Amino acid sequence: QVQLVESGGGLVQTGGSLRLSCAASGRAFSNYAMGWFRQAPGKGREFVGSINWSGDRPYYRDSVKGRFTISRDNAKNTVYLQMNNLKPEDTAVYYCAAAFSKANGLQNEREFGYWGQGTQVTVSS
Repeated sequence: QVQLVESGGGLVQTGGSLRLSCAASGRAFSNYAMGWFRQAPGKGREFVGSINWSGDRPYYRDSVKGRFTISRDNAKNTVYLQMNNLKPEDTAVYYCAAAFSKANGLQNEREFGYWGQGTQVTVSS
């Protein structure tokens, strides 16, 4: 069992940056691949990116490549999502998720068994 708590969301102008954090508690954090998903108003939840247990295999959806960076600190039980050059279409509730897996490149939300409560990111034009 793992509990996830996101933080760092907020309102930012187009072109700005935010860093989301997701703190995990519970069993050994390094046993989990971590993912970020988002859900915009009126839309389904979509994959943003994921990172494997050791942090050396990040994976992103095409629309955020080069702008978003996922990293993790296993000593702090925390995963981060650095978001740069934000666009209005990035506006969404962002969710952190954990998958009990050593696999790389996870992107299907059904692979993730644990979810945070979400944090709102709003990008104004």
